[in-house]
Formats: sequence, C-alpha cells, structure tokens
Amino acid sequence: MKKVVLAYSGGLDTTYCAIYLSRVEQLEVHAITVQTGGFSEDDLKKIEARAYDLGVASFKVVDVMKEYYESCIKYLVYGNVLKNATYPLSVSAERMIQAISVAEYAKSVNADFVAHGSTGAGNDQVRFDMVFQSMIPGIGIITPIRDMKLSREEEISFLKANGVEMNFEKARYSINKGLWGTSVGGKETLNSKEYLPETAWPTQVTETGRKNIELHFEKGELKGVDGTIFSHPVEVIQYLQSVAQPYGIGRDIHVGDTIIGIKGRVGFEAAAPLIIIKAHHLLEKHTLTKWQLYWKDQLSSWYGNWLHEGMMLDPTMRNIECFLEDSQKTVSGKVFVTLEPYRFTVTGIESEHDLMNSKFGSYGEMNNGWTGDDVKGFAKIFGNQVGIYHLINKDITQAIQQEN
Repeated sequence: MKKVVLAYSGGLDTTYCAIYLSRVEQLEVHAITVQTGGFSEDDLKKIEARAYDLGVASFKVVDVMKEYYESCIKYLVYGNVLKNATYPLSVSAERMIQAISVAEYAKSVNADFVAHGSTGAGNDQVRFDMVFQSMIPGIGIITPIRDMKLSREEEISFLKANGVEMNFEKARYSINKGLWGTSVGGKETLNSKEYLPETAWPTQVTETGRKNIELHFEKGELKGVDGTIFSHPVEVIQYLQSVAQPYGIGRDIHVGDTIIGIKGRVGFEAAAPLIIIKAHHLLEKHTLTKWQLYWKDQLSSWYGNWLHEGMMLDPTMRNIECFLEDSQKTVSGKVFVTLEPYRFTVTGIESEHDLMNSKFGSYGEMNNGWTGDDVKGFAKIFGNQVGIYHLINKDITQAIQQEN
C-alpha cells in the first residue's frame, strides 16, 4: 500500500480524512499531530486513541513549541508584529510551523502522499499547500474536504455509515488554541456588526482589582517576570498567559484580507502576546534610534504580512530576520505593566541603554548639549530647501493659500 501522512487534529475534518484515505483510497495512513501549545497531555492521549480506533497505521506527536518560538515567535516580538495593528498572528504563524513539521515527517517515512483537512474557503489550504510544494515537491497533496466540496452534513453521514462514533454536535464556537494565542469563531464573526458575547471567550474573567508586574527583557527576548528568570521563553510566555488571561486581557476581533481575496473576521484572546509586544515596543522606543525604529516598522510590517500569507519559507524572510535580530542588541531592561480587568497599561521602563537620559537635556524644559544660537542655525539649514521652494514658486503658494 502507498503511504499518506495525514495532518491530524482529531476533529471532524481530519477524522473524515483518516477514514476516507484508508477505506476509500486504500492508503496506509500515518497520522501526525503537531503540538504548538494547544493540547494538554490528556488531549493528546485521547487524540492518539481515536486515531488508532480509526485504523491508522501509525500515530505520532511532535512537540515543536521551542522550535515554534525560535523560528517564528521571537521575530514577531522583535518586529512588534500585529496584523492591521490588532492581531498577533496567533493561527497563521502556528499553521506554518505545523505544515513544516508535517512535511519533515512525510520525508522521514518516505510517504507517497501528504494530506490535510482544509476546506476551500480559508487561508490554511494555501499555507499548507505552499509549504508542501516547497519542501516535498515530489509528494502528492490530497485534500478530500476541499476537493470534493464536502459539507459538514456530508462528512457526518459518511462517518456514521462507516461506524464512527463521536460527538457530531457542532460547538457554537470554533476554538483554536496555541502558544501565541487562541482564535474564536462563531456566528457573530460571520457578519460585520456583532461582537462575541462573554460566554464565547475560552477564558472567563475571574480576576478583579489591579496587579503590577515587571517584565525582564534581554536583547529583545522576554526572559523573566517579577524577578523570576525562566529556562526558556516558551515557559515565560505560558506563565504570563496564566497570570494575565483571567483578567480578560487581549480579547479582540481581527478584520483582515484573506490570502484568497475575501474579507474575514475572527475573534481572539491573546493576553501574553499583546502584553509582550506592547512592552517590547515601549522598551525599543527608549533604546533604539529614530531611524532604527523607522526601518524596523517598514520591514516588520512586510514580514508579518508575508508570514500571514504563507510565505515563511521565502528566503527574504531570513534576510529580514537577520536585520531584526541585529536590531535587538540594546533592547534589554525592565518593563512595568499594570493588569486590570479587560485592560493593561505599560507604565514605564528601566534600562542601562535608555536614550532618554537627563544628561543630554529634558524635553520641553532645558538642554545641555546645544545653545539657542545652535538651534537657530540648525532650523535655518534644516528648512532651507522648503524655504527656497516657496520663494521660487510664490504664485503657486499664494494660489494654494487663497484656495484654502
């Protein structure tokens, strides 16, 4: 029998794929679940048991949380990446790492095919396909749900006919949990007006009052919270999430353009990612120069968009990552954050690299590095070209002024 590696989560779509590929296509199915922070140990045991109940030839879990951080998340932090100034790429970044892991596994078992349960209506189909085309071009791609345009009802009927027992009741909300945030989809996100109700959010608000925390960054990476240094940034992200999410922090709805050209809305809760990005950004404002910040903004925006659209393997991404990493040499220090129900405030920083140094003057008060005459000369030279333009083009300038 020919081998197919199936990206398997245990949900309806991938359950259908497991049965269809083995019983209809007569393929030897090797299921793989990629752990990017969304499954508990108990979840993984149940997923494995179900996979074998479905008749797969083998099942494998690969824990790639540290690789996920090292190859992707840390650059999203370095770049302060928020899609449309809102969304921390919770799912899109995760899908790229999952696709890469599936492709590597397919190569290791000499698979003839690779399969995923994406539909034809979203971004994930493009992300998975592009990674597979780049990494395993000689291996065929099978996507039963997309290719046969299956409805949920058709999938359920097929599974019941094949003796599969599972909870076919569709949850009111679709939840996708990962290290870098949790997405939430439901009827409210299918229109342009409604907001998700309180009950839709995976983490309910249980904390009240105010809590001050101290974040410790070293060269752009979050290393500790409140004086405790963690062995790996993955652990500090998980810890910060556990502290901040019960405040209801990091909830929002992202509206954006999909890869396939339609607008889409998705809810998300991402307390740790948003706090980390905002804290890191403030630290950078104090420790980087104006032009470092400017060029980081340009490259980071492009980087985040290209990652979102499935282009993580583009070599240009490696070039930008080199720039982002190099820019973090002085981004070290403490950032102070206040947590409150439904909100947080980044209140300030402490850093030996802080460029806001009173030795060189205080903004709006006094300076120690120049005289008034120095500023007069500077202003005259700095504005010289604009002044020449208006002197040469008096008629145009006067006409514009009269129109206004």
